[in-house]
Amino acid sequence: MNALAATNRNFRHAARILGLDSKLEKSLLIPPREIKVECTIPKDDGSLVSYVGFRIQHDNARGPMKGGIRYHPEIDPDEVNALAQLMTWETAVADIPYGGAKGGIGSDPRELSASELERLTRVFTQKIHDLIGAHRDVAAPDIGIIHRQSHFLFLSAYSFVSNWTNHIAWILDEYSKFHGHSPAVVTGKPIVRVNFSFFYFSLGIEDLGGSLGREAATGLGVVFATDDLLADMETNFIHENGGKVVAVGNITGAVKNPSGLDIPALMKHRENTQSLKDFEVGEDMDPNELLVCECDVLMPSTLGGVLNRENAANVKAKFIVEAILSKKGVVILPCIYNIQGFMWDEEKVNCERKKYMRRSFQQIKAMCKTYNCNLQMGAFTLGLNRVARATLLRGWEA
Repeated sequence: MNALAATNRNFRHAARILGLDSKLEKSLLIPPREIKVECTIPKDDGSLVSYVGFRIQHDNARGPMKGGIRYHPEIDPDEVNALAQLMTWETAVADIPYGGAKGGIGSDPRELSASELERLTRVFTQKIHDLIGAHRDVAAPDIGIIHRQSHFLFLSAYSFVSNWTNHIAWILDEYSKFHGHSPAVVTGKPIVRVNFSFFYFSLGIEDLGGSLGREAATGLGVVFATDDLLADMETNFIHENGGKVVAVGNITGAVKNPSGLDIPALMKHRENTQSLKDFEVGEDMDPNELLVCECDVLMPSTLGGVLNRENAANVKAKFIVEAILSKKGVVILPCIYNIQGFMWDEEKVNCERKKYMRRSFQQIKAMCKTYNCNLQMGAFTLGLNRVARATLLRGWEA
């Protein structure tokens, strides 16, 4: 079952639970706009190459549509459609005033130079600029968005460290050529981190209107979600065991250490080598074994479909955060719940994120109790109910 079929199945199940009218159900399922564009760019060697880009705009009943742009060689319209639909329910579950959209470009960013990536991003933006905007459809980072770190010195007193989300800055700049300076057209804008070496503290400068805490938002959201789930089940082993990470994997490989990985050292290794392989304080492993290794909490992230009928029976984790199956007595906290982000100082961002996510978790539990369903379906029914209510209030049949 592909991503769209699985998402539609969950949607229809939630619609039946809520007793939605069949016409309203169909209206909420089908996106009003699906965009497909051809992006032809010159490569550094002078040759021309074409890439196909997509933008699916699923729903705007609760506010402007919002969703990331994914750079991946295996992207396809069905996957983008599923992700756009999930964004609609995610923003509704988090109770923030946005709808759902998603974009993708069928490319492998690892095979493109920085200048080729910039040309591709700008051409894609040119193709869709009149269909996005702060009050229509807000773009965001996703898979393939590269964070490059730069260091600057100024008067020997300040050390400037910038985690540039280049793609997002390029989208902002290209869009602004057509519509004037429009920082709200994208989220995940670059933050310049300034370290004051004389005073041993740092602050962030939002040169393009970015939000502090954005890079850590998804990961920290998973931590909050996991903590709420375990606390709700009267379990606190994450704190008791120090939150030991025994295995990590991504598109570049996987590494394990039963005694616990040194995550800061691993991240530095990844930054230096662009890979998780050959980490000196860990053992390389088959990425396919990552999902079935011995652990308490499994956190599959970003790409859908990694857990399926073939490998689900072999999962040894007691808890799964951001996953799709609920068998073997394993409790699953759905990814539809793990999203949030605001524009305040970093401490305020994290405080508000925790507050919103914990409130959402309690509301998901209430839906589970009302409809006697699992957490995944509780999240779907909560999000779908809010979008359906907004759609009806706006007079969708008029």
